[in-house]
Amino acid sequence: MSRNLVLPFFPVAPKEYDQQYLAEIVRAFSVYLEQMQNPGEGRNTFAVFTNLQTDDSGLEPGAIFNHDGYVRVPLAYSPYVRGSQATGSVGTVTVTT
Repeated sequence: MSRNLVLPFFPVAPKEYDQQYLAEIVRAFSVYLEQMQNPGEGRNTFAVFTNLQTDDSGLEPGAIFNHDGYVRVPLAYSPYVRGSQATGSVGTVTVTT
């Protein structure tokens, strides 16, 4: 593992049952399981993302999405709205030759 984790201490077993010893074992296993379930930092040489969402609708901070061929991260002050389009017209134009 390259995550620099401190391995939990597992005490030496006593000859007879000891409640304190059992509590220390449970604590050590809890620490170990939490470390193993936490993915930690990702360092990848190569990654493939398939079926990325095309806007930030419903994504949590830190997620990624594809917007016009670019990988983006959602920002609260810069939304990429789903289906934003607009058309308009002003007056008329007459062409004579």
